[in-house]
Amino acid sequence: MGGHLVQSLQREQPPRGSGIQPLLDYNKQWAGEISRVNPEYFYDLAKQQTPQYLWIGCSDSRVPANEIVGLYPGDVFVHRNIANVVCNSDLNALAVLQYSIECLKVEHVIVTGHYKCGGVTAALNDTRIGLADHWILHVSAVRKRHWKRMVAEIPKKYHLDALCELNVIAQVESVVETHLMQRIWKQQNIEDMMSARENRPNQNRAEDEVEIHGWVYGLEDGMVRPLLSLNRRSNIEKCLGDAVDALFWRYGLMS
Repeated sequence: MGGHLVQSLQREQPPRGSGIQPLLDYNKQWAGEISRVNPEYFYDLAKQQTPQYLWIGCSDSRVPANEIVGLYPGDVFVHRNIANVVCNSDLNALAVLQYSIECLKVEHVIVTGHYKCGGVTAALNDTRIGLADHWILHVSAVRKRHWKRMVAEIPKKYHLDALCELNVIAQVESVVETHLMQRIWKQQNIEDMMSARENRPNQNRAEDEVEIHGWVYGLEDGMVRPLLSLNRRSNIEKCLGDAVDALFWRYGLMS
């Protein structure tokens, strides 16, 4: 979609207590400006969605998926929760993953965390914040897994940033370990093997390939930093281990 559409208009955040009317006013202005630039935009958008990307991100209001990567409505399928967690008991996340891959045919799953994440901060400091405590236990497990090494190798002032990144890597691992991804990649790998053995055309289609990526976003500079990328041919265990080792090496050099 893209083109020369207006990504966002210059405006101030509505003052507290102003209600929801400013949002309706902003929506009218936004829709009018986009229609002025491209009169067919909303008509075309309403026909179907064909996103290439599934974004699994944090609910933090400062980390909007489309704006960060300069894409428009219809370009990114989005799932967000506190601390961008993926767990095998979360039917919401699993349903989004399955629908986006098998129905929308997304090609890239991007787990995106961000520095100064409130959920990760709570896990790091063992802070109680309410009902979300149960959810943040997933991040606390990441902290527990790496804590001894963090204390030994990373200066304390970088523990939060490091844990934000470690959490992304852990959630990428969780995506890979879902029954859905295991099934899809296994079937495709079997087809590779059988087609080669039987000397016949490979039935795997390029549009069915799925890559999984881990990114972290910097609130202070607006930049995305890739941490790792995996596909069905990757040595998953080695790639995950290498990403963790690279993180510790990088933070270990800081003082």
